[in-house]
Amino acid sequence: MALPVTLHKEDSIGLVIIDNPPVNALSQAVRQGLVECLDAALGDDDVEAIVIACEGRTFIAGADISEFDKPPLEPHLPDVLRRLDEASKPIIAALHGTTLGGGFETALACHYRVASRGTKVGFPEVTLGLIPGAGGTQRLPRIVDVETALDMITSGKPRRVEDLSGIVDRIVDDGLREATRSFAQALLEAPESRTVSISGREVDKPADQEGLFRQWREKIAKKYRGQISPRCCIDAIENALLLPFEEGLKKEREMFLECRGSEQSRALRHAFFAEREAVRADEYAEEPVEIRSAGIVGAGTMGSGIALCLAAAGIPVVLLEADWDNLQRGLDAIHSRLDRNVKQGRINEAQSRERRDLIRGTCDYADLGDVDLVIEAAFENMQVKQEIFSRLGEITREDAILATNTSYLDINRIADAVIHPERVLGMHFFSPADVMKLLEVVRADRTDDRSMATVITMGKRIGKIPVPVGHCYGFAGNRMYACYGREGQMLLLEGATPVQIDAAMENWGMAMGPMSVLDMSGLDISYKARKQNPDRPEDPLYFRPADMLVEMDRIGRKSGAGFYRYDLKTGDKHEDPEVTELIRREAGSLGVEQRTISEEEIQNRMIDALINEGARILEEDIARSAGDLDVIWINGYGFPRYRGGPMFYARQTGLDRALQRIEGYRERFGDHYWKPSEFLKRSANAGEWEK
Repeated sequence: MALPVTLHKEDSIGLVIIDNPPVNALSQAVRQGLVECLDAALGDDDVEAIVIACEGRTFIAGADISEFDKPPLEPHLPDVLRRLDEASKPIIAALHGTTLGGGFETALACHYRVASRGTKVGFPEVTLGLIPGAGGTQRLPRIVDVETALDMITSGKPRRVEDLSGIVDRIVDDGLREATRSFAQALLEAPESRTVSISGREVDKPADQEGLFRQWREKIAKKYRGQISPRCCIDAIENALLLPFEEGLKKEREMFLECRGSEQSRALRHAFFAEREAVRADEYAEEPVEIRSAGIVGAGTMGSGIALCLAAAGIPVVLLEADWDNLQRGLDAIHSRLDRNVKQGRINEAQSRERRDLIRGTCDYADLGDVDLVIEAAFENMQVKQEIFSRLGEITREDAILATNTSYLDINRIADAVIHPERVLGMHFFSPADVMKLLEVVRADRTDDRSMATVITMGKRIGKIPVPVGHCYGFAGNRMYACYGREGQMLLLEGATPVQIDAAMENWGMAMGPMSVLDMSGLDISYKARKQNPDRPEDPLYFRPADMLVEMDRIGRKSGAGFYRYDLKTGDKHEDPEVTELIRREAGSLGVEQRTISEEEIQNRMIDALINEGARILEEDIARSAGDLDVIWINGYGFPRYRGGPMFYARQTGLDRALQRIEGYRERFGDHYWKPSEFLKRSANAGEWEK
């Protein structure tokens, strides 16, 4: 087996090569190899300078995350980097690709850095509930201004080396390794500048140091509500200004270890691995087919957003509408979105033009005759969709995949309209489609492996997290959301107010309260969906507050009134006492006694509804794993990532405790909604979700 780190001598240069595919992660073997090669080079009198470079498509792209929950193995990264920092011979890092996390810390511990143009550097640790733990928070503020260090470390977003002043000593267009050797040779001809350690530099302190850090703490408190690691990042960076390097380094390590052992970091690491597992397409018997062109039926909000997704990935799109007026409105919306993205700096003018050119409008179904994939994004009506698929079945190639963006309708019935139903499946995008990451890929009863593998592969290509799910009303995400929403509506009847419920769930960590979500999406949308649910409960309490408001033409933000009142000019939201009174009277007429409800009860009932329904979905094989359900809820419904998803949260806090609470609800409210899942019972006994 080849060693992951090797030393080669080229004249007076010692070339240390790391080759640990796919991303040269800093595993124990790599750390050990670095120490051994470094010691050998430093002990060789013929070696006067050392270059550290990587094979493959990137420099070191971070730590080996799989080691985090295992007993730590020496050498530890801080000790390895101390050897680099204190080396008596100049060490130059040759950077390319993505230099992230521990890889960026390694580069900063070297005395010099040469990089290929376009190389990205960054500290993504905060996205895993961590802080840089091997000197990143202490070295970065010594080489860039403090505010840049704060931005890079608290955001976790990588930056291109050409956009940062002082990070690297030379940027090259090609021939990185040769350029780095030449740089090293030039250093040897100027002995006075051979070893310049970042750790020995002073931090350039800002004029209003106290004000700057206060401002960043306020900003982070709003952006990362309830999260620990972003606050620790700021504290660690401030230590770089207040403490000597070694003391700051010690404090950083203490905070890193504290964060690593936290429930938040475990949850965030779970989300990372669950997302990586969800997008696998290798479980299918057939190979995916490349999608070279696509059609979209419907140029409304969803259709336009999907067209933007495909065009951004370089896929030509034919956008079809029933008439030219609707088509033009859709194209205008696409062009406006592209203009806004240019203005906001998300894309440049050339990218905007390229995407416009890739989207072609038509009102003729014949123009979809030769595309590889058609995505239907029309009105949520079974008859409308069946008519569309009947037309598509007539004019598309027999091997073209036909997808519906329906949120809940029966895809089997839609597929009945097509001669080859095995090519029909669901592609459930989430709104806005060009922003939201989640894509539920719904397998209908007759969908074949080729179609599933192709759409999952294409989903990754267009920047989505595609999660395969089985077929049922609402699929996985919306089926769980119906139970979550149901409890919110029941709590309203029992005495909680819209403001109280929204505040409780936002305080718990949800991105938006459930009543605000309903108002934003339109109460009429979910009302119509419930009407088409073949398994709608025969219960007069079921979603009664929401249904009552729709029947009064209070359909949410777009009408100026829903659970809240809205200023149609400014969009400002206001509490509406009239709604509370309407619900109070309705509860009385339905025989529901109102009472004072605590925030804890609101939170527990709504999250436990998710957990119990998620367990039912796993029991019925609608989802492959608890991790897939977590991915769906984190990326589609605003579930706090730092809690890991509803199923992970249940496991972390105790499946037995969740079961006990659900049994208590069953005693209070009956079997109809709160009968515990058998899968949950078995999993609670095992202490882990069953596979």
